[in-house]
Amino acid sequence: MSSGHVRDLTTGPILNHLSVLAVPAAIGMLFHTLYNLTDVYFASMLSTNSQAGLSLGYLVYFFIAAFGFGLNASMAALMGHAIGKKDKNIELLACNGIIFSIFLSILLILFGWLLGFRILELVSEPGVYRDLGLKYYFWLLISLPAFLISYTCNGILQAQGNTHAMQRALVLAFFLNLFLNPLLIFGIPGFWEGIGFDGIALSTVMSNFLVMVFMFFNVVRSKVLSPFYYWRIKLNFFIVITKQMLPPTMSFQMIIVGVLIMQFALKDFGSEAIAGYSIAVRIEQLLLLPILGIAHALIPLVAQNFGAGEYDRVRKCLFLCTKIGMISMIAAYPAIWLFSSYAMMLFTDSQTVVEVGVSYLMIDGLVLPIYAFLFSVNSLLQGLKRPTGIFWIGFMRQGIGCAFFIWVFISILGFDYWGVWYGTAASVIFGSLLSSVVAYKVSKSEIGGIKVTN
Repeated sequence: MSSGHVRDLTTGPILNHLSVLAVPAAIGMLFHTLYNLTDVYFASMLSTNSQAGLSLGYLVYFFIAAFGFGLNASMAALMGHAIGKKDKNIELLACNGIIFSIFLSILLILFGWLLGFRILELVSEPGVYRDLGLKYYFWLLISLPAFLISYTCNGILQAQGNTHAMQRALVLAFFLNLFLNPLLIFGIPGFWEGIGFDGIALSTVMSNFLVMVFMFFNVVRSKVLSPFYYWRIKLNFFIVITKQMLPPTMSFQMIIVGVLIMQFALKDFGSEAIAGYSIAVRIEQLLLLPILGIAHALIPLVAQNFGAGEYDRVRKCLFLCTKIGMISMIAAYPAIWLFSSYAMMLFTDSQTVVEVGVSYLMIDGLVLPIYAFLFSVNSLLQGLKRPTGIFWIGFMRQGIGCAFFIWVFISILGFDYWGVWYGTAASVIFGSLLSSVVAYKVSKSEIGGIKVTN
């Protein structure tokens, strides 16, 4: 093994570990969100249809790319548990995780090329914005292997207490994207005309491969994988990784299903409604950064302490993360009231688009503290190596609840696009109740209950 450092999360103040892990993760996600907002901003310079097409294409791509987030969570949990137990097969597990991500990306590209576009056609009407969405989607498929490998590497590093690598990678990607977007879209006056809308996608492809190289280099330099290690394929590790990966992957896909359901409902209100929602979601991601960072930090905290048998520390980690997350989201809501319209106007000149986006932020902002609880429970289940509950919570909340509540507000109660926001908020509340039940049952089975004993 090389001389990298593995952070021991089983001893020392939990709050200190949390801050060391969560802050870099949140900063990394900040730049990832700014990265997406950069794409939206330059798409707005082209047309509203470009913004709507960008949103549609990215959503369908994200449905497939969710396997990357599943691999991230899977490797963080498995590696963290192995580190806590002082397992001798840590290096072999890391090696097989990366190999597995390569094989999986090849299969997903084939699937995406043959069938993925059908999803996009289902949730959109024929027209310019659908055509642009299709173009964007097929461009992004090229970068799928880079995305999966990058987040597999991030899971390996995250389990060691290293969240700085992905932070730095996302910062680099943001600045590269900020440079490439105008260059590829508009070209160089008097020298090259650029490639227009396709330049947004090509910039994403190039920056994703940069992130992959950077993250792989950091894994090779880390404690768990020597550059001279003999890379062996172990099918039993593939099976373990798959079992741990599928539930969080499907949970992420349920997020996309929920968004696609919203897109399907919004398409009757025009491309302005879709564009407004697309911009508002990216603005909301900025507000969610504290709890997203905390949720990322909670997985290795739970995994290492669970592997070491420190069950009371697992409970303390959960309660501390949930409390901090909920308080931060309550404090964030005044910012929505004060600044949401100004934030929307940075990305569009359309008053209709602004009104749609502000209305979404006003309603969904009310349930932001509940998101903090949901994310904490998901991280707990992942760290305890019991991720199946994550899928069922996501399926019931976003696959069933979202569609049902939106249908009630629009078809039964007669709301316009506001009904989509009310239905979504109701599904979040429904999901939190289900999460409470799952968290109680799993914690009782794995760590003797959820109550702190000392």
